[in-house]
Amino acid sequence: MALLRLSPSITLPRHHHLLLVPSKRNNTLPFSSKFTLRSSNLHMQHHQLQPNDSRKLVIEVKEKLEKEHHNLPVGKNGRDDEDMILWFLKDRKFSVQDAVLKLTKAIKWRQDFGVSELTEEGVKGASQTGKAFVHDFLDVNGRPVLVVVASKHFPDAQDPAEDERLCAFLIEKALRKLPTGKEQILGIIDLRGFGTQNADIRYLTFLFDVFYYYYPKRLAQVLFVDAPFVFKPIWQLVKPLLKSYTSLARFCSADTVRKEYFTEETLPSNFRD
Repeated sequence: MALLRLSPSITLPRHHHLLLVPSKRNNTLPFSSKFTLRSSNLHMQHHQLQPNDSRKLVIEVKEKLEKEHHNLPVGKNGRDDEDMILWFLKDRKFSVQDAVLKLTKAIKWRQDFGVSELTEEGVKGASQTGKAFVHDFLDVNGRPVLVVVASKHFPDAQDPAEDERLCAFLIEKALRKLPTGKEQILGIIDLRGFGTQNADIRYLTFLFDVFYYYYPKRLAQVLFVDAPFVFKPIWQLVKPLLKSYTSLARFCSADTVRKEYFTEETLPSNFRD
């Protein structure tokens, strides 16, 4: 935590607001024991936006997008989608300019990638490999579940463009399954049977970019299940790309998945073995 140093004996968090109260002897405010420092409640110091405030920011972002990027599409997931705008504002800590920049990038990507045109039939080839799927049931926390079976991914033999389309399609599918009041999904990367032939840094980079730039804060957690020794150097390479998202990763066993994330009835079939 950044610190504001007032004197050799007084140190306060920089984000605290300070109320300086003059002593009765002297109306000046020297940096000494002649004044009392009151640090207001930390909870109150965090910028708590009221509904009307956030609504104003949404409108401001929408107007800036219309003025500066009028060629972007409108409608759901477009430049006038207020739910999407609010989500990106939250992600960017309610900075209008930062939200506009990230939204512009995301909406352009969706348009160029053709996300709204992706269909089950269109990703059938990659989907039939069984390398990734959206589980039929929610986890015990009520979150949709996206499962990746790494041992079925062969980058040298499979079309990377198809894999990327499958990725986007499955994320969209998982988000459509969000129950009311839920906002995030669970990712499970099953690494049992993983070998060097399954390693694909390029695809992992794409996956991280997608979740950071285009679906920010949609991942609640990512489980790396039964990671073998050969996965360790790959993790060391990709870990810096994750930055703060590293905290979302949990390395665990298949047994942990069974016991902590699902019931016997809702367990994914590949964890029933």
